[in-house]
Amino acid sequence: MKQVVSFDDVLAEIAVLVRPHFGKGRTAQYIPQLAGVNPNQFGMAICTIKGEEHAIGDADVSFSAQSITKLFALGLALNSIGDEVWTRVGKEPSGTPFNYLSQLEHEEGIPRNPFINAGALAVTDILLNHAAEPDALVRDFMGMLGVAHLAIDEDVAVSELETAHKNRAIANLMRSFGTITHDAEAVVEAYCRQCAVTVTCRQLARAALPLAARGFSPLIEETIFPERLTRRLNALLLTCGTYDSVGSFAYRVGLPSKSGVGGGLVAVIPDHAVVAVWAPELDRFGTSVVGAYALEYFSQLTNCSVL
Repeated sequence: MKQVVSFDDVLAEIAVLVRPHFGKGRTAQYIPQLAGVNPNQFGMAICTIKGEEHAIGDADVSFSAQSITKLFALGLALNSIGDEVWTRVGKEPSGTPFNYLSQLEHEEGIPRNPFINAGALAVTDILLNHAAEPDALVRDFMGMLGVAHLAIDEDVAVSELETAHKNRAIANLMRSFGTITHDAEAVVEAYCRQCAVTVTCRQLARAALPLAARGFSPLIEETIFPERLTRRLNALLLTCGTYDSVGSFAYRVGLPSKSGVGGGLVAVIPDHAVVAVWAPELDRFGTSVVGAYALEYFSQLTNCSVL
């Protein structure tokens, strides 16, 4: 990464550049508690492997992490059982929406990757072998890495459970193939509660920092992931982290990234920093419209990309 100007100047410029893109998306309409979030919010934070932090806008406002939590759940599962995870979940881009059902049935209950909903449900099933409440395990793991006490938004969790009809269908289909081994409803409930974890941009950038530091967290001075695993997590983020728009997203941004329908995005610059951004309006793929533009501008202004 070639840093041509200060990160504070970069963030200030991005805040101006993204203004025309507000109003181009919609909040997550299928989750009532997220549908009503004020769409005119924007926050961005950078955490470097040297411990420097830079932030702008609503970077310290909590939002629903949603699918970004899948990254941390996967990290926990891989740390627990290693490559055995890949006997139940694939590593390929899906090319389909995150809650697509037909592909899963055609491929006999094995999800394409751990970041679509089917894959995340399989990971939750794995974590249920190690914790009675995997949602709390993921919350506490993210909180430890983010040097923060995180919470599960109970209203969002209830809202998700009440509308989780397709996730229930996915879980029951995988149960019929033996991909998940626990009660399907218990898996769905834990998954929905996990998605309801709230986080700020600053906390999220801190939590993902080990992925930029070869598995080591400079903040808590502890190795979180083996270096080999860190490379693989970043590879999965680059190829699967933004669902069926991953190709165009990689073309625009060129960084391993994970999106969530709460409007959050986190991007890793290996050996340098993590960038987190939040803006609630989504495109048709479930990725923050303004957030994607913010990361694209960041990549251009700093000349950073892994591609």
